[in-house]
Amino acid sequence: MYRILICDDDADIVSALKIYLSGENYELVTASNGREAVELVSETPVHLILMDVMMPELDGIAATARIREVCNVPIILLTAKSEDSDKILGLNIGADDYITKPFNPIEVVARVRSQLRRYTNLGGMTRPTERLTIGNIELNDETKAVTVDGEAVSLTPIEFNILRLLMSQPDKVFSSRQIYEQVWNEPAQGSESAVAVHIRHLREKIEISPSDPRYLKVVWGQGYKMEGGHSV
Repeated sequence: MYRILICDDDADIVSALKIYLSGENYELVTASNGREAVELVSETPVHLILMDVMMPELDGIAATARIREVCNVPIILLTAKSEDSDKILGLNIGADDYITKPFNPIEVVARVRSQLRRYTNLGGMTRPTERLTIGNIELNDETKAVTVDGEAVSLTPIEFNILRLLMSQPDKVFSSRQIYEQVWNEPAQGSESAVAVHIRHLREKIEISPSDPRYLKVVWGQGYKMEGGHSV
């Protein structure tokens, strides 16, 4: 059974989310602020977090950053329509997705299912070769480990799946739409900014010089590719 953490200081929103997800056979745990969420994650294994942005004591952005230091569990931010800057900031520091208030119950359930599916590698993408290597970057799909020059690199589930997609077909150019549809496993609508944020964050982790990347290249007007051959 999947354990989902719902973190929001509004009790009515927590209750609504619990109702939306009650028919999915999830174990639901709650926190009322970011500090409680960080403490709970450090003590109890969870499989996904629904995290409000605006909260007392420790907001959702800061809590996401702290959780990302120790855990790669999928994090979906809960934001208001006016919090566009927070959405981008959240994606930059490691959130995997966001849902805008007021919530559509069907969308909430769909996004939770989609993130859990990717996290457990049960659907969406075609399973690639177990181990991929390009230059000094090695990806092991079985252990979900990535190393650069033999040093472990911590990636979020979205970052891992983007890297896996690009490494599975080196030198092939994938458009933002193609990346979004294969990694997020849903129709691409306004996908360019979300993909660009994750690509930038991924470069910062795998490239010696993110501004002058050796591997993860932009093909202007077309998309992204991993440059270089691969081996199994």
